[in-house]
Amino acid sequence: MKLRLGTRGSRLALVQSSWVADALRRLGAEVELVPIKTSGDRLAGVALADFGGKALFVKEIEEALLDGRVDVGVHSLKDMPAVLPPGLVIATYPAREDPRDALLTPSGGEIEDLPRGARVGTSSLRRRVLLLGRRPDLVIEPIRGNVETRLAKLESGQYDALVMAQAGLNRLGLAPPHARPLPTEDFLPAVGQGILAAEVRQADREMLELLSRLDDTRTRMEALAERSFLAALGAGCHTPVAGHCRLQDGTLKMSGLVASLDGATMLRASVSGPVESAEALGRELAEELLARGAGPLLRAADEPRG
Repeated sequence: MKLRLGTRGSRLALVQSSWVADALRRLGAEVELVPIKTSGDRLAGVALADFGGKALFVKEIEEALLDGRVDVGVHSLKDMPAVLPPGLVIATYPAREDPRDALLTPSGGEIEDLPRGARVGTSSLRRRVLLLGRRPDLVIEPIRGNVETRLAKLESGQYDALVMAQAGLNRLGLAPPHARPLPTEDFLPAVGQGILAAEVRQADREMLELLSRLDDTRTRMEALAERSFLAALGAGCHTPVAGHCRLQDGTLKMSGLVASLDGATMLRASVSGPVESAEALGRELAEELLARGAGPLLRAADEPRG
């Protein structure tokens, strides 16, 4: 079987997509990587929340899928909206990488060890409010660019610290000397963090069958719970939302967070349940947070800002 695999052109995206391509080749497929420049890549100098959020990293790949230019799209799951375009489905979730965020500093230490007023680079609303919740004195500054560019900015002294996904560092084979993984219990990850998703046309039964052979059951259950949580919240790209599910001893345990943009209000909740109820568990967690007042936070975040 010959297939065209659509991917972003960044080094990290190509590494991730090459892993999927190599796995498919081992199954006998002939795979061509098709780099696609997304809106998120073209808007490298702006705040993504002002232009549609991380979904801009998948839009053009999904368009290429729908019009038949590619057969598979590989994404970081955390970049994908909770609702897919009609006619597309996620065919497989390979085994999850480390879901944690990592704190990177020139000299090591924890968040509490940063000097007062330290400049921390991140363009994530979620990371921003979690940092300010721990250290209101920190100065959170936006940062864009690929992983290597961000590390260079830290090394040159433009920032005192960075917060990045540990999964990206691992996949690139990077081990900065003072990277500290942040425990998920304290620093809740983004929905889908550390998970790859292979998206295909729903009618393409042959592709669905092939890709199903790369599926990791544990990762699928965690992904379904987390995406169900995001969909039930109806959260937009302007809202600081976090959600992380883990399968432990046969039970799914999930935690979620919704915060105000300034981090002054931070609502947390946790639920647990059997593996077969993954999507119901995500909805239950969303309903718990909505009952605690998440609705007004979600609506306020999506109001136009002048």
